[in-house]
Amino acid sequence: MRPDLADIRLAAQVFAPHYAAAVERSIGSGTVLRSGRDPGSESLATLSAGEPFELLDLIGDTAWGRAANHDLVGYVPLAALA
Repeated sequence: MRPDLADIRLAAQVFAPHYAAAVERSIGSGTVLRSGRDPGSESLATLSAGEPFELLDLIGDTAWGRAANHDLVGYVPLAALA
């Protein structure tokens, strides 16, 4: 979750001003899942093409969501999604 947004599946566990339902996508080209939108932010995991990604928000050219295979939430470039 972020301070402003959480996955709707967490609604019974956490409070957030807004909730979003994840949209199932996949990684189209290998990329890095990062802790922030900045390309220099901490690397959380390396994602391979074909891995599932649960998209929760789009911010400019960045996608925020959950890398299901890693059970991690973070940011990837929008262009990396299939």
